[in-house]
Amino acid sequence: MNFKDRLQQDFSTMTLVLIPVAIVLNIVVGQIASTLSLPIFLDSIGTVLIALLAGPWVGALTGLLTNLIWGLISDPITAAFAPVAMVIGLVAGLLARAGLFRQWWQAILSGAIIAIALSFVAVPIRVYMFGGVTGSGADFVTAYLLAVGRDLFSSVIITVISSNLLDKVVTAVLAWAIVKALSKRFVARFPRATAVVGN
Repeated sequence: MNFKDRLQQDFSTMTLVLIPVAIVLNIVVGQIASTLSLPIFLDSIGTVLIALLAGPWVGALTGLLTNLIWGLISDPITAAFAPVAMVIGLVAGLLARAGLFRQWWQAILSGAIIAIALSFVAVPIRVYMFGGVTGSGADFVTAYLLAVGRDLFSSVIITVISSNLLDKVVTAVLAWAIVKALSKRFVARFPRATAVVGN
């Protein structure tokens, strides 16, 4: 199967219907977590979920659209991190394809890998676009590290990885659990999901 055929398979009618659902899930759950001042973001559950079902390209698009839409309706800073959201979806889909979402412990490992991968994109955005400060609770970690003598770049690296590690592990495990709980009939509509649930 060539690349074009794979894309057509990934972006099926069912997938196109689910993308808006995943975007709404990201925004609603993320907004609830923010309102409740939870120590985790939970704003990429829909992205990881659809990446497990439909593959990395669908996950990347969902992440991108989530942040752009969210940025337009409430928080412009969120739009600046759209490339980070794309990386989350892309990496989650690639890890699922590699068989790293079959068991709960693999979902934990995948969440950690996603947190590290996104830091390569998030750190430059935080440093060069926002001077390390984005208005999130994680800014306190950056401020503390700067106060004890660390440079801005290393402070932001530590902040990004530490603030995302728990969040992406929880997100990956929740998305894995949701896919496992779905009916076999529904999951059968997504060929990519066999890498998570098996044949």
